[in-house]
Amino acid sequence: MLASPGGDAFDDKDWLYEIKWDGYRAIAECSGKTVELYSRNGLSFKEKYPDITTGLGKIKHRAVLDGEIVFLDKTGNPSFQKLQQYEDKPEGKLLYYVFDLLFLDKKDLRHLALTDRKQLLKKLLTGIKEPAIQYNDHVLQNGQAFYAEAIKKNLEGVIAKKADGQYATGMRSKEWLKIKNRTSMEAVIAGYTAPQNSRKHFGSLVLGEYVGKELRYLGHTGTGFDDKSLKELWQKMQPLITTKSPFKTKVRVNTAVTWLRPKLLAEIVYAELTEEGILRHSAFKGLRIDKNISDVKKTTNKSTAGNSKDHIVKIDGRTLTLTNLSKLYWPKEKITKGDLLAYYDSMATYILPHLKDRPLSLKRNPNGILDAGFYHKDAGDQAPTWVKKYEMRAESTNKMVNYIVCNNKPTLLYIANLGSIEINPWNSTTRKVENPTYMIIDIDPSDKNTFDDVIETALVVKKILDKAGVESYCKTSGATGLHVYVPTGGKYPYEKIRQFGEIVASLTVEQLPGITSVERSLKKRGNKIYVDFLQNSKGQTLAAAYSVRPKAGATVSTPLLWKEVKKGLHPSNFNIHNIQKRVGKMGDLFAPVLTHKGFNLQKALKSLEA
Repeated sequence: MLASPGGDAFDDKDWLYEIKWDGYRAIAECSGKTVELYSRNGLSFKEKYPDITTGLGKIKHRAVLDGEIVFLDKTGNPSFQKLQQYEDKPEGKLLYYVFDLLFLDKKDLRHLALTDRKQLLKKLLTGIKEPAIQYNDHVLQNGQAFYAEAIKKNLEGVIAKKADGQYATGMRSKEWLKIKNRTSMEAVIAGYTAPQNSRKHFGSLVLGEYVGKELRYLGHTGTGFDDKSLKELWQKMQPLITTKSPFKTKVRVNTAVTWLRPKLLAEIVYAELTEEGILRHSAFKGLRIDKNISDVKKTTNKSTAGNSKDHIVKIDGRTLTLTNLSKLYWPKEKITKGDLLAYYDSMATYILPHLKDRPLSLKRNPNGILDAGFYHKDAGDQAPTWVKKYEMRAESTNKMVNYIVCNNKPTLLYIANLGSIEINPWNSTTRKVENPTYMIIDIDPSDKNTFDDVIETALVVKKILDKAGVESYCKTSGATGLHVYVPTGGKYPYEKIRQFGEIVASLTVEQLPGITSVERSLKKRGNKIYVDFLQNSKGQTLAAAYSVRPKAGATVSTPLLWKEVKKGLHPSNFNIHNIQKRVGKMGDLFAPVLTHKGFNLQKALKSLEA
């Protein structure tokens, strides 16, 4: 039984609501002795996920179950990518969430009401007490509140089901409705382009969807891959190569395409569909080995559709298409994507110096702050040619990345239009990438600390830096903490600056042992403020001065005078509505961070020893 696309969440006493998991749909057949576990297109999962097979083996009844195989990462969030890479033993746990019972001890239960089937299912699973096999619970009637909670936890969405509904094997039914959070769809892989620069295997996937019997062009995507998935997907595509395009009509692709027989199905996340039906700002999420090509249907998602037409603007000689300007990014505050772009447009003079010549890590929330979003480092094939890029090997993944470098307003608005609420620059510039131009002490509180604790910690950090004879500058994080910056003038490599930061952080903890820690593990440091000096490692980033944060109130990371760092200060005081007036009056308080010649490290160390 398959779910039909649903619209908005709704309340109805005749319906129940379950979490929509981000995994592989799977049928389990248990005989009391043996177990079969397979996708709805017949692909066996028995050997791929042995822990689940073993758990199901504890069921001492003949039963047929329907559920979803899910991988929860170490934070408890579902990860479809790690589910695909389960053989690499990622950190987290594999679960089979069971939501229906079709047969039990030779009795066909499909004609029973869903609530009756689930009652029998719950009793069956309670008896085995197997952690890998979980009963997929539900709520009755209150679909809107349940959906809101799912959005808050950044889940895929919810499945609404008619409480008295029967199970219709193999049928797509209006009695099951999928109400999705993220904008995603299953697309047919129709071909691929050649790799560029240092990238291996392929550049972009050419995508399509079936409308009736005809494959329609959806666009292409070149992001969302790591080295492993690039290689594995390339290997799967080789046997499917053909000389003929699977599209009836000619498609416009800027480079040569290796065409494929349309046999592979990919899940694609995207920001929006254009009026022509082309995916915009799309990314590969994974192969849907558990689904058939015939499952691909045209997808719409009302919650992510824009309410305005594209706006084509020309800025400093560059043409940009700004999209979905009326989409609510902060629903409670009624702040739109257009408001965000207007903020960055008006603040470009102040923020651009803090981004200039620095590789960027973007925090993209194309569906607003209720969506957890994702980090975006590689510019990808879709970036305009006039966007400056800097290629180097990423420290975290050891793969080559084309970082965006934002030196002008058109680029600033381009990245904001991607849904990049938060902009995170490197501590060093492309001119001397191994040497940071500033040191950062990130004062990051736990949920149990007050902001007065954060202020007290920042003032102790300043006192230590004053003793060292170095200038320091403070800004709000825009979230819950404070950032203390020390200009270095780019004189020293990351390792030297990180070591100095560690000394400052350790001295801070010596003075405030009751409320601070340099222990990175949240579990080990408990309810203490993390005095983070590891932000001084190459490739680590923090929100830039004047960057908006995807937090309630549309807060902004705001430079401060040290005399402002006192009781009564709070990051929520500064947001996109009042910052322009503040900088108009006070100027850029962080300008010296960029122009200061720095300090003598040996002298600073001697001063601290004195």
